[in-house]
Amino acid sequence: MPQNLPFETLSSELQYHGRAFDVRRDLVRLPNGTSTSLDIIDHIGAVTILPVDQHGRLWLVRQYRHAAARMLLELPAGTLHPGEPPEDCAQREVREETGMAAGRLLKIGEFYLAPGYSTEFMLVYLATDLCPDPLPRDADEFLSVETIPFSQAFDLIAQGEIQDAKSLVGLFLARPYLEKLFS
Repeated sequence: MPQNLPFETLSSELQYHGRAFDVRRDLVRLPNGTSTSLDIIDHIGAVTILPVDQHGRLWLVRQYRHAAARMLLELPAGTLHPGEPPEDCAQREVREETGMAAGRLLKIGEFYLAPGYSTEFMLVYLATDLCPDPLPRDADEFLSVETIPFSQAFDLIAQGEIQDAKSLVGLFLARPYLEKLFS
């Protein structure tokens, strides 16, 4: 693992406080002694869930994403509440978005979503032993649930049907687990 380079934060100022994240501007001294301003999105963190039923079908959601100006096919996901254990968030989000509860959750990976400008860190869970147990959706969530055989997920990626980064990462992290379960 590479050593940390000598970057020094000289100052940090909140630029924007939002519902889902904050934006701060950091003045950073670089290793060559010069300084630069960096705009950073502060995010509490999130989870991505791969719900898979006993028949090897993945439960995905299709929802409009305003920043992309299109409907995207994605894995269920959600933002942590302050102090919330990630496993609790994963269970809540899978119930809210798919209407299914996970009898088993297995953490299969974690990653920074966009470390060049965001602190958002995502944990990825494989959700199995699904059973119906819906929770009400968030008021701003308008989505539809779609199930696909696990075997078709990578064809959809190749065809450009799945373009969401967290879903791509989650599917590639889950591939060895799902191939073991359903091959």
